[in-house]
Amino acid sequence: MMRRVTQDVLGDASVLRVVEVDIPVPGPTEILVEMHAAGVNPVDWKVRAGGGVLGVPPFTVGWELSGVVAATGTGVTRFAVGDEVFGMPRFPGEAAAYAEYVTGPARQFALKPLNLSHEQAGGLALAGLTAWQVLVETAGVLEGQRVLIPAAAGGVGHLAVQIAKCRGAYVIGTASAPKHDFVRSLGADEVHDHRDGDLAPVKDIDVAVATVAGQIPALAATLAPQGALIALNGVDADAVTDAGGVFLLAEPDRAGLEHLSALVLDGRLTVHVDRVFPLDLVADAHRYGELGRTTGKVVLIP
Repeated sequence: MMRRVTQDVLGDASVLRVVEVDIPVPGPTEILVEMHAAGVNPVDWKVRAGGGVLGVPPFTVGWELSGVVAATGTGVTRFAVGDEVFGMPRFPGEAAAYAEYVTGPARQFALKPLNLSHEQAGGLALAGLTAWQVLVETAGVLEGQRVLIPAAAGGVGHLAVQIAKCRGAYVIGTASAPKHDFVRSLGADEVHDHRDGDLAPVKDIDVAVATVAGQIPALAATLAPQGALIALNGVDADAVTDAGGVFLLAEPDRAGLEHLSALVLDGRLTVHVDRVFPLDLVADAHRYGELGRTTGKVVLIP
């Protein structure tokens, strides 16, 4: 038996509860991972409250994880029992990462970088793949381009700043004033106070990433003539299309995970963990994340 978070109804964080269930068995091409850490992301609480990608409860949210391979299914050649891995399995289907054990397709995982703790690696896959797929695979950021990253101290934002700098970009971030030094420490060239609500001084942006809903008009006004605008929040999908941009939903991707791992091993990318919660305090983890004040990632540990 193992412990897993579940919910029987949609609602606020109080609907989350921990239950005991059978340990899952990996199917063909799957691995069973003994969980050491699971990242908590905005998509988790949005789905918990009725965001829709998992339909009607009961279900378990969570897609970002780090742990140790406990068993392998038929046909798996990439990993062996005992390997430390991180990944983002099954998204946007149910991965059930808020648990002591998780199964997933082997090719949706990668070896955990040796220089990250499990807590750090547990917060890397979903947020990191989102940043990678936006900046590298969608926008194709090039050296010298100007990249605007709102909420640059947040989970996706703090990784996006580092990835953009790895591409040689000039990075402009927004954050609350107490977090400006943190964002600069990540490599940002400029930091503006997001509470001012005024991006008028920011111009000639080649790539703007709408990390928070409702930013489309303000970000569109900062773009250079051929600038790209990419939204990460589904509620902006229509607005960003009307503004000539695109909406991106991150996908599980082994190659992307390995690119992230290489940057970590090279000392060019790291994960800042804001707070760690035990599985029993999952509701508190969601409440903390929903405040919108995190610096880096929130992580659950079983």
